[in-house]
Amino acid sequence: MRLWLLLVAILTLAGCGHHQAPPPNPRLSDSITVIAELNEQLNNWRGTPYRYGGMSRSGVDCSGFVAMTFRDRFEMQLPRETRTQAEIGTRIDKEELLPGDLVFFKTGGGDNGLHVGIYDTDNQFIHASTSRGVIRSSLDNVYWRKKFWQARRL
Repeated sequence: MRLWLLLVAILTLAGCGHHQAPPPNPRLSDSITVIAELNEQLNNWRGTPYRYGGMSRSGVDCSGFVAMTFRDRFEMQLPRETRTQAEIGTRIDKEELLPGDLVFFKTGGGDNGLHVGIYDTDNQFIHASTSRGVIRSSLDNVYWRKKFWQARRL
């Protein structure tokens, strides 16, 4: 009996050791299409200034840009606020990122201290930067590497 319990415990723990990210939402399953849509969205919005609470070309914030991108490009409704966006989908490892996954950063304190972008490709993401507006940035950048919090797959 003891041997049986030991075997069950070992098999259970072995199953916990390997985490596999879930497949993306069917609308995000073709990486080539997702990358093309993200590039087009970036080209249309590049340089749009950052404005807290904004959702137009006169100014947009990070969560607004993410929500609009998923609405306009992938027909998906996402919550409007970064904190709520950080709770949807499934948390994944940074090494498992695919185009269309959300990347989150802790840039300060409280709910306003969060930032979100959309993973593109080659360790880059698109987002509405507070200092430069809508741009593409690298996860390898020292600032973003230090502030990285989590990634989520929808």
